[in-house]
Amino acid sequence: MERGSLSLLFVLLIATVTSVFCFTDGMLPNGDFELGPKPSDMKGTQVLSKNAIPSWELLGFVEYIKSGQKQGDMLLVVPAGKFAIRLGNEASIKQRLNVTKGVYYSLTFSAARTCAQDERLNISVAPDSGVIPIQTVYSSSGWDLYAWAFQAESNVAEIVIHNPGEEEDPACGPLIDGVAIKALYPPRPTNKNILKNGGFEEGPYILPNATTGVLVPPFIEDDHSPLPSWMVESLKAIKYVDIEHFSVPQGRRAVELVAGKESAIAQVARTIVGKTYVLSFAVGDANNACEGSMIVEAFAGRDTLKVPYQSRGKGGFKRASMRFVAVSTRTRVMFYSTFYSMRSDDFSSLCGPVIDDVKLLGVRKP
Repeated sequence: MERGSLSLLFVLLIATVTSVFCFTDGMLPNGDFELGPKPSDMKGTQVLSKNAIPSWELLGFVEYIKSGQKQGDMLLVVPAGKFAIRLGNEASIKQRLNVTKGVYYSLTFSAARTCAQDERLNISVAPDSGVIPIQTVYSSSGWDLYAWAFQAESNVAEIVIHNPGEEEDPACGPLIDGVAIKALYPPRPTNKNILKNGGFEEGPYILPNATTGVLVPPFIEDDHSPLPSWMVESLKAIKYVDIEHFSVPQGRRAVELVAGKESAIAQVARTIVGKTYVLSFAVGDANNACEGSMIVEAFAGRDTLKVPYQSRGKGGFKRASMRFVAVSTRTRVMFYSTFYSMRSDDFSSLCGPVIDDVKLLGVRKP
């Protein structure tokens, strides 16, 4: 082989290697889009070249948005940093990342809808994919953090975020920022708790500067949940909160039920028919100005318990428990909030009671 051909082959190999990034918990390479395209790769806000944004590959109508930019009378705000991207009709961004085959991972990203009302995003890492609705705005800023999980089928994951919208104006697509990843290590049941991940300590990555918590979207099954072992069985999302920004009853993480009966979380546990069990848990508020009367409804098989909690919005919690006799070898444990609540400091952010430290134990016969 001639020397020139060898040099070309070496360059191609280097280009291939550098296009696949190594995995670490946290922000993806240029996941905050602060490294942008060259002016020559732009036409207004539209990015012209598919490789113009470092570390990403673009497909379709993608815009590079600066915080404070206006679209008509609408001010476009970026949640962190100065830049974000917007996906037009059928547009996508993707990145390849080295991962470990068989391991579960959770993606976290910020998203905001613009002028379209029924916006949604397709997230995929082949062969897994999911549709995340973003028409409900949970925070007053207009930006929400979402989580989605996948299991790596090979040692390289191609992460794709796609806008399937078909708006008349391609500039009506969703804004994306702050794409991060975290490896998940699903816990197992122990002799101290039949439920897995009852303290919600294992879950999606929370950006250090994020003060809104992370939404786990509806209809997420337990085998691919960013909140391992739990399912979101509802029309709306639940919120994953941390001790750095919220009040948490136990440990460092908890779940906030932010959309009344439309925001439910569940887990199926193995039980013995005829055996008595005790389900215990903590109910509180997240110290986020979510005030008023709250009720958490807990279900274990056919049994139900309503736990009232009077919130002052400044943190605090109470404990509750219920006894029940298992009528099946598999018992569904589920929680939701009876009422809808809004934060008293902005009257536009959805909020609700926090649940944590959920335990299920069998009762020994005397």
